[in-house]
Amino acid sequence: MTNNSIDKAKDQFAKVVEQQLARIERMKAGEEKTDYSTLKPIIVGIIGGDGIGPYIADEAKRVLEIILADELKSGKVEFRDITGLTIEKRAELNQPIPTDVLEEIRQCHVTLKGPTTTPRKGDPWPNIESANVALRKELDLFANVRPVKVPRDGIDWIFFRENTEGAYALGSSGLEITDDLAMDFTVTTTQGSERLIRLAFEYADRNNIDKLTLVTKANVIKTTDGKFLKIGQEIAKEYPHISVDDWYIDIMTAKLVDKKRRSQFRVMVLPNLYGDILTDEAAEFQGGVGTAGSANIGNKYSMFEAIHGSAPRMVSEGRAQYADPSSMVRAGVMLLNHIGYTEHARKLEMALDITSQFEKKLVMTGRDTGANGREFCDYIIETMNEPGLEQKWQSYQAS
Repeated sequence: MTNNSIDKAKDQFAKVVEQQLARIERMKAGEEKTDYSTLKPIIVGIIGGDGIGPYIADEAKRVLEIILADELKSGKVEFRDITGLTIEKRAELNQPIPTDVLEEIRQCHVTLKGPTTTPRKGDPWPNIESANVALRKELDLFANVRPVKVPRDGIDWIFFRENTEGAYALGSSGLEITDDLAMDFTVTTTQGSERLIRLAFEYADRNNIDKLTLVTKANVIKTTDGKFLKIGQEIAKEYPHISVDDWYIDIMTAKLVDKKRRSQFRVMVLPNLYGDILTDEAAEFQGGVGTAGSANIGNKYSMFEAIHGSAPRMVSEGRAQYADPSSMVRAGVMLLNHIGYTEHARKLEMALDITSQFEKKLVMTGRDTGANGREFCDYIIETMNEPGLEQKWQSYQAS
């Protein structure tokens, strides 16, 4: 029995290794970067997802339709609705991404995505892979970029989280070796680490940021985390004008709440699992995960999304219309920046900061004790169209 279990484990592990070696060869071959300035139209897919996803995606789309009204009218930008990435359809087909939905997504240059449900033990759904993880792998969206800004606390952070490796990449490939022994895997490659870390350094260099922090647990996870840290330290030599330090993930979570230290961090680069944990903690300073958006960047495709889950209980309790759309709108800001509409992005970001962090004329509570998503996005739109928007934003920044 034991020998048979070991043989099966060896076979499964061999398949995992073969898959990862094949992925390395694909990364080595490279993929041409999309030049959005040459595209007409830029096709933006709106993926509703499930749970509260369709509600907040619709509101974010409405805001973008207003700020991009001229571009949509002239054919420079086109929106496409993608509705099939629901847990019901994924469960029925036993696929993390239905084949037809993946093809629809591939026909878009960028996507704005609502949250999707990931089944866990005890759920009524089959144990299919996370749609997010699958999309990141299928589209090779190697960098998860999450900004967090709280000016009054001196917080101006941007996290570069590796998106296609680490513990999540092989989360559905673990082994139940015997009734008493289960094993999961984590993976780190030279190519995957280099492209993420280099992107973070390029961002810091381009934006005149002189501080970058590498976050690992390389003192304990010596092989994979050690490789990530070593690669980061080697790339750092190419940017002598950027000060680079490294922290372990456990103490880093503490330093983000340390008022004396937290304002000293700017750009942070992390493996997949640590990035997921740390960015959720960081989002709390900004108002919670419901306010935070993220970018998933690849060479050919990019996807922008809320960082929180699908909140099925809000739907079952009839409260979906009260879900906070701020996360999706902030993801929309990142999308606008990415496709080259930087002035549009700045205008929307200022309106979002004023409404959610400074004025707060409307408050989202997730219930009928606060505003609903439609009302809050109306508030954002009204603020965005006010004369003197930048002056108002600057006065709040200075106060």
